[in-house]
Amino acid sequence: MFKVLPILLAVGYGLVMYHFSAWRTRRELDAQSTELADPMLKVMCDKLAKALDLPRIRVHIYEIDPVNGLAAPDGRIFITRGFYRKFQSGDVSADEMASVIAHELGHVALGHSRRRMIDFSGQNALRTALAMVLSRFIPGVGVWIANMLTTLLAARLSRSDEYEADAYAAALLTRAGIGTGPQIALFEKLEALTQSQAGTAPAWLLSHPKTGERIAAIEKLNDRWAKS
Repeated sequence: MFKVLPILLAVGYGLVMYHFSAWRTRRELDAQSTELADPMLKVMCDKLAKALDLPRIRVHIYEIDPVNGLAAPDGRIFITRGFYRKFQSGDVSADEMASVIAHELGHVALGHSRRRMIDFSGQNALRTALAMVLSRFIPGVGVWIANMLTTLLAARLSRSDEYEADAYAAALLTRAGIGTGPQIALFEKLEALTQSQAGTAPAWLLSHPKTGERIAAIEKLNDRWAKS
């Protein structure tokens, strides 16, 4: 029982931290966002809503500079002010912005936020269990190895979510008559749009797949749909 207790505590800690993070994120988004009111993007959102048989799709502007999209744990969709500025300046088209919104809708529809709660709790339990075992054989570095392994697992799970959201977006964009062209075009210019945000971590540690691999996955979907 005493051996299991630290693992149970780690699971509980993960659940508490997830809910705290979701609460803090919701408060920040409420304080720093407004609903998007752009006629061109409304046309795109209406196309997506029609394809999903929904009355409308609400999108919010999150008042931060980094270029990004976000699906909040409560299901709301956000694009950052920095991303919207790229659209206003002509660096990103309305169709390409629609692909971002479709991707974030994918995260919501596929329940990725809820899955992250389970994953986060499980990763804490795994980290604790590994640290307990490894520290017996490798004192001093067992905890470090446990942290590294669980970080790798978290990155892999996150990349899997991104591929799933990409596939959802590709299907939705196709059904809406927009197609996957804008989705691929945005990926091709993504590095230039986010160059100041680029990190130096190895690809297998990143929470998002390599851009080229994401494009290849979408093209593979296109080929499969064309043959069906």
